[in-house]
Amino acid sequence: MQPRRVAVLGGGPGGLYAARLLKLAQPACEVVVHEQGDRETTFGFGVGLAAGTQRKLEAADADTLRDIQAAGRRHDMTMEVGGAVARVRNDNLIGIARTELLDVLQRHAEKAGVQLEYGSRRTADDLDADVVVAADGVGSATREAGDFGTDVETGRGLYLWCGAAFALDDAVFAPVDTEHGTFVTHAYPYSPDRSTFLVETDEATWRAAGFEVPDLDADGTDARSLDHLAAVFAGHLRGHALIGNRTRWTRFRTVRCDRWSDGRIVLLGDAAHTAHFSIGSGTKLAMEDAIALVTALGEEDGAAAAFVRYEAERRPAVERLQELARRSRLWWESFPSRTHLPVERLMVSYMTRAGNVPLDRFAETSPDVVGAALAQYAGAAPVVPDDVTGWVLDHAADPPAVGAAETVVDAVVEDPWGREADAVVAGSTGSGAVRVVGPPDRPALLTRLDLAERLRLEAGAVVTVEGPPELRDDLAAGLVSGRADRVALVAS
Repeated sequence: MQPRRVAVLGGGPGGLYAARLLKLAQPACEVVVHEQGDRETTFGFGVGLAAGTQRKLEAADADTLRDIQAAGRRHDMTMEVGGAVARVRNDNLIGIARTELLDVLQRHAEKAGVQLEYGSRRTADDLDADVVVAADGVGSATREAGDFGTDVETGRGLYLWCGAAFALDDAVFAPVDTEHGTFVTHAYPYSPDRSTFLVETDEATWRAAGFEVPDLDADGTDARSLDHLAAVFAGHLRGHALIGNRTRWTRFRTVRCDRWSDGRIVLLGDAAHTAHFSIGSGTKLAMEDAIALVTALGEEDGAAAAFVRYEAERRPAVERLQELARRSRLWWESFPSRTHLPVERLMVSYMTRAGNVPLDRFAETSPDVVGAALAQYAGAAPVVPDDVTGWVLDHAADPPAVGAAETVVDAVVEDPWGREADAVVAGSTGSGAVRVVGPPDRPALLTRLDLAERLRLEAGAVVTVEGPPELRDDLAAGLVSGRADRVALVAS
């Protein structure tokens, strides 16, 4: 397809990147980006880009990636609990200021010949274009005005984004217990003198701290919450205050759409889909969307065919990430229940929370963390065996004999912390031993392990989880992470 005019609604990373790639691929096409905000005004702090995304950006546009990397800051990752620290090397991850990222993308878009228009609100109906790319964010007005079959799921936990005027040495995950409950920070450096501090908590803690009614300052930041959190995380802030930028408490919204296009309009990035920030990145997804969309527009005969190809290519990857992100969100929303674990076992729980990092692979990259976690789990000397999974299963307690007194839980739940799971936990309270059984597929097993963790912690039961031999890696990770006391391999 050779469109005459393409309009992009939204001047965020996804919209700018799509515009540049399209102009490079089709120089004769008129490409205009319409952003309702001012060019110099942006919200947010740092953006993270992992190694996999950087490889895709390099293949699509090496010049832009080179400038992004030059403006970014590489860092490792640590978890701090009760003064103990576990570190994971991850120096291929970079943090970059959102302002710097937008500046790079704006310059490269204009260099390619893209026209950038700021300061006016436009709708698709206002635009004379063959293709309208809606990259207008999670609250997309374009999506809401069209026929995309939108579904929005709102999380239970609350979070806010803020920053600090110094650079952390590494990314830090750290919980702090207060008189009101537990607050957790996800913090990371993104420039020589700035760090992002994302803070989240559960609703009970949020209410107990008196945050239901925000105290907004002139720029829309909840100043009272930031002052309170600066005191909570004083040890991590090194004497610095927290910086707001229209910062206030919110709940994460997971956006899903049945269709990503409607006529000449096609959705991109957060307008089409979102994934929880603890595992997904709106910037990552949007820029990878842009690569696929521009390729499809260049190789298909018409917009309709290009949109079908774009969605067919991107939807599987997006839906996979959304499922990983859903599991990660649920883990973080229930995080305070795990802070009794030694920090190394908690790090293993974190790395395996969504099922995308096998225990053996994690051991290869962080043998010191996994070795300590295995020692804590088994009460043995620190060791990293060649076959981590086999070692864990060999050191696991034997499940009760068939016919022993166990309460069998055979409940299929989607959300291990939802109302159906609440009923299962309540019904199992007082049971000395519980066996959790269910379908042999991997998603069902991962959910069983999460439910088993609740049964251990809340019902006080000794819990055995059944699973097929081919999923023994997940069962081993569940043992080291404290999700189960015992496992039973059962042929599917």
